Amino acid sequence: MKNVLISGASVAGPALALWLHRAGYSVTIVEKAPDLRDGGYAVDFRGDVHLGLLRKMGVLDDIEAAETNMGATSYVKANGKRIATMPEDMFAGDVEILRGDLARILYERTRPYTEYLFGETITAMREDADGVTVSFEHAEPRRFDLVVGADGLHSGVRRLAFGPEERFVRHLGLHCAVFTVPNHLNLDREGLGYVTPGRVALMYAARDNTEARAMFYFASGSLGLERLSPDAQRRLVAETFAGAGWETDRLLAAMDDAPDFYCDAVAQVRMESFTLGRVALIGDAAFSPSPLSGMGTGLALVSAYVLAGELAAAHGDHEAAFARYQEKIAEYARGCIKQGDGVAKFMVPASKAMAALLRISSRMMPYMPGKKAMARGVRRTAEAISLPAYPLGEGDRAAQP
Repeated sequence: MKNVLISGASVAGPALALWLHRAGYSVTIVEKAPDLRDGGYAVDFRGDVHLGLLRKMGVLDDIEAAETNMGATSYVKANGKRIATMPEDMFAGDVEILRGDLARILYERTRPYTEYLFGETITAMREDADGVTVSFEHAEPRRFDLVVGADGLHSGVRRLAFGPEERFVRHLGLHCAVFTVPNHLNLDREGLGYVTPGRVALMYAARDNTEARAMFYFASGSLGLERLSPDAQRRLVAETFAGAGWETDRLLAAMDDAPDFYCDAVAQVRMESFTLGRVALIGDAAFSPSPLSGMGTGLALVSAYVLAGELAAAHGDHEAAFARYQEKIAEYARGCIKQGDGVAKFMVPASKAMAALLRISSRMMPYMPGKKAMARGVRRTAEAISLPAYPLGEGDRAAQP
């Protein structure tokens, strides 16, 4: 039995582990965090491609049970008065779930047959004709047939195998902080957004209105803030939004106690090739379209399925499988990345004039003839791939060890 090492235990990594298990592979997942990361923003799936994969994985029912069921999002003034409401179908897909809840579902599904190493990091990889010798920060070196980077925007596998991050990561001029807060506004499956030049504060209900998520987007000149310590990041967010108005001070006060605070750059990953030797990349590590695109998680699941499917179809010939994976996923990934272009400048206006224009356009959007064009465009992008029926099985029975 061939053995595969996957770096990253969020979404793409466990999804790949599920498919590889069905193809007869032994899988180890290494994750630098000490445990699963809870919280995070909502992610969605749309169209027959995404939903079809979730059904084949046997997780659609679990995801639907944990859906956010989010409604509309409204923009507000500093005094809380609503000035524009954006319909739910402009942002949400057919199914929406918190990233942390999705990660938990995939982890629980794959845990019986996947070796998980939390609190561990790959420090070196040495490839030869028969496999890859991998060194870890804590564990002893081990041999694997293949290594897959599913470790996100700042992929360590990508850096070790393909080169420094600066070659592939395109900063979109924003950073985002997200964390759990009490639902002190008693939001009922809805979100509120407050816009000032260079800053956007969002609050939306989560987990049946028992809690809420705060999200702060802010303009930033370059990459690097995400490498600060969590305490330094909190201070930066607090300084950036101090006295901004609306509920920002109260949300910032809750930030210090939030157990799931997370801050990162809003960026894209653009690569010409996603494989090298015995190493492959999937999800955000290979082609992050940015969280503003609405396509990242769906693309991660599609890429995991295609990579595992091509390995199964090639009967373990990784060179042939990697070539077909590259050919199959490249155009789809480019379309998803294109979906995220330009969204950052529109979402976080740089000046008072642009902020005013955003408020005006938001008020008009629900009444414009083309109001559903955005949603249709995202759906077309999500469905712009024809997935082969790989020999990977379907449903819960195929997922059992």
